[in-house]
Amino acid sequence: MFQSIRRLVSDSLRPFAEASDKCNLLDSILIETPSDPSFGDIYTNAAMCSAKELKVAPKVLARSIANSFEKCTFIDKVSIVDPGFVNLTLKNEFWHSVINEILNKGEKFSITNLKNGEAINVEFVSANPTGPLHTGHARNAVFGSAASNLLEKIGYSVTREFYINDKGNQIKFLAKSLYLRYLEILGHEISEADFGADMYCGEYIKDLAKQLLDTYQNKFVGLDEPEWIAELSKFAVEKMVNGIKNDLKSIMVTMDRYTSEAEVCRQNLVEEALELLSKRGDIYEGILPKPKGIEDDDEWEERPQTLFKSTKYGDSIDRAIKKADGTWTYFAGDIAYHLDKIRRGYKKLVTVFGADHGGYVKRLKAAVYALSNGEVELEVRLYQLVNFLERGKPIRMSKRTGNFIRLRDVIDKVGIDVSRYMMISRHHDVMIDFDFERAIECSMENPLFYIQYAYARICSVFKHYTEVFGDIHDDTLRECDVSSLTDPSELSMLKALSFWPERVKAAACTIEPHRVPICLQEIARAFHSLWNSGKQNTELRFVSTNNKSLTVARLSLLLATKIVLGDGLKIMGIIPMSEMR
Repeated sequence: MFQSIRRLVSDSLRPFAEASDKCNLLDSILIETPSDPSFGDIYTNAAMCSAKELKVAPKVLARSIANSFEKCTFIDKVSIVDPGFVNLTLKNEFWHSVINEILNKGEKFSITNLKNGEAINVEFVSANPTGPLHTGHARNAVFGSAASNLLEKIGYSVTREFYINDKGNQIKFLAKSLYLRYLEILGHEISEADFGADMYCGEYIKDLAKQLLDTYQNKFVGLDEPEWIAELSKFAVEKMVNGIKNDLKSIMVTMDRYTSEAEVCRQNLVEEALELLSKRGDIYEGILPKPKGIEDDDEWEERPQTLFKSTKYGDSIDRAIKKADGTWTYFAGDIAYHLDKIRRGYKKLVTVFGADHGGYVKRLKAAVYALSNGEVELEVRLYQLVNFLERGKPIRMSKRTGNFIRLRDVIDKVGIDVSRYMMISRHHDVMIDFDFERAIECSMENPLFYIQYAYARICSVFKHYTEVFGDIHDDTLRECDVSSLTDPSELSMLKALSFWPERVKAAACTIEPHRVPICLQEIARAFHSLWNSGKQNTELRFVSTNNKSLTVARLSLLLATKIVLGDGLKIMGIIPMSEMR
């Protein structure tokens, strides 16, 4: 529907656009549903959005758009509203045709092949391999997973990627922490004072030390640090990464690729990236200005550094790529990693970061632009924290893991489906209050229960039909006459389903998975309203023993609804439930 209407709007504006050499305007035409039903079923503001650049009055453009719809067989009414909205009311036959389209396409109904297999890389989670995944990582993981599913819906070939930061001081501190716990198990006296501020004290380090002892016995006792640091670092990272993979598996997240920072550095990609940037004049020796917040000159030493000219590409300051001791900065490793992505052929990159990485975005975008000569686009999504509540009060679930709540603790408490739903139920830039009691309550106030209950109710209707009339084949539902579906509640249901492909496309193009549960709630609301209408009016019940043809028509509507609800739940990584437990 939206494609055909958008095409008509585009064709009506094309003569004006060609005259002004502004044909690119036609790609951004908006077709939407009005908040006030009295304005019709759908509207477009294309006339107002195009008027300035086309140098034509909005009403003139609106009239041209309206004229293009006058001969359309599926449009009942066209109206123009100041300052240039074009409102359309569609005939019932059009809404009826949607059922057949959904039943024939199934879950492919929501696919709009805009990108035609274009490769896109979505990097998410990328947690340091220094501990189990916590709840912040959980939101990142679920967001990235759902976003990847959506991007596939609009035709991208998606690579889901995890970048393992297995190089740097954090790995050395992990190995040192492991060594102390290892000695402690062997009877050496270790106090908490032996652990520096940058070391890791969680209970999981003790578990890791037990695994180290089981594997190597007392091999490392009495050795100096240079003799064990490399081997313990490798052991710790391997075990931590395996644990992370299991944590991701527990929330139904699968990565296509794990890329090691250490391996990127071993391939000399840092040097190659800097050579490339140097040839473009983007690397120089200079002195950075004193950072904000440092007023005492004794706390700041001006020194020449190797810098990347990131201000050339929109950053606020240039960025250091080499430390005073001659080693690479963390940013230098990221430059190399993104060169690796670019060389793999991606023209579009998406990265999901926590909100604490907000200051990192501009420099990363600058690096990608410089490395690709502007040919590769990087989009970054920053997500806010999750606050966990029990009966409205903040809680800390697991004391055994230190000062964070493990992802697995959440799953053990509320399950996978609830965990995933809650993590994408709000816009990524909004903090989530995750109340455990409300999240698992079986009531219509619980949004996931509300959606799942609609799906389960539909399954129960088909079961009831089978008990009354016997089995029914999908071909019977695809071929039946649905013109008898004229009640306002039935048409509302059809309209909610019709907009599903456009909602999915919008969620994918904006990389905003939270739009999916919002749309599913609207569809579920329309279904439950239809269900309740049948309770009040027996003529609207889904299964009528006196009118099999009408019953079959209504079952075709329900099957279409079931397909769309199931599709939306799967995008979110949630298994549809045919029965509510």
